[in-house]
Amino acid sequence: MEIKTFADLIDWTRQLHAHLARCLHESAQKNQNERASALLDYISSHEALLEKAVAEYEKQADPKAMSTRLYDYGVHKPIEKNRTCDTRYNDLDFDGIAREIFEFHDQVMDLYDALIGKAEIPEAKSLLEDLKSLEEHEAMRLASQIGRMNDV
Repeated sequence: MEIKTFADLIDWTRQLHAHLARCLHESAQKNQNERASALLDYISSHEALLEKAVAEYEKQADPKAMSTRLYDYGVHKPIEKNRTCDTRYNDLDFDGIAREIFEFHDQVMDLYDALIGKAEIPEAKSLLEDLKSLEEHEAMRLASQIGRMNDV
């Protein structure tokens, strides 16, 4: 998907979370390690919820911001889609899965951060800040839950 507008960026982000949710769910069924499988299943449901939250931004965001073009921002395919879903989740242990997921979320937040610095209209900057805040909050919540799972 080529990202031309903020609407495209949000749709792409939503699709990315949905894709990750599906892939993690599939891997949860194939991973032989019970703890890793439980973590994959949990993160899968978390990503599905995050997909829905991002979809709300698509519905409620300022139309001026949504139609703002991104071609000057140098964004086309900012995160490799194959990074989010391949067979490696089938064999990763608990800690490896956690590392991969946090790296993925860090990439999304870094993308939003870079775009915030380039935003020229206040509506676009506000939208990006809100999306980054959502990602940060969800990453912290995920870290807390993974920490609890790891303690068990």
